[in-house]
Amino acid sequence: MYSLRSVNVMSCAKITGAIHGGLGLIFLPFFLLGGFISLFSGNNSGDLPGAVMLILAFLAPLFYGAMGFALGAFMGWAYNLVARHLGGIQLELKPMSSNSQSNLGLI
Repeated sequence: MYSLRSVNVMSCAKITGAIHGGLGLIFLPFFLLGGFISLFSGNNSGDLPGAVMLILAFLAPLFYGAMGFALGAFMGWAYNLVARHLGGIQLELKPMSSNSQSNLGLI
């Protein structure tokens, strides 16, 4: 049994930032669709809400990525703080069996 005693805060921040930025890209088409619908709906409120929605659509992945980065850094720091007192997450690791041949069939 192994115990995960600490994590690298920057690696947590980079990974969660990339994941949340990817989620922002998933939501991008829906924000674009809402902006185009608002822009071309023909209501009397003007084109400003639709234009703002389109701008926000392109900023959403950046915003989600930045928030994921910040939250990942905070969670890595908080984990290290708590694990120092409670002992960390316990892991049971199983070694992979080694073959005499590689998986690519080169040897």
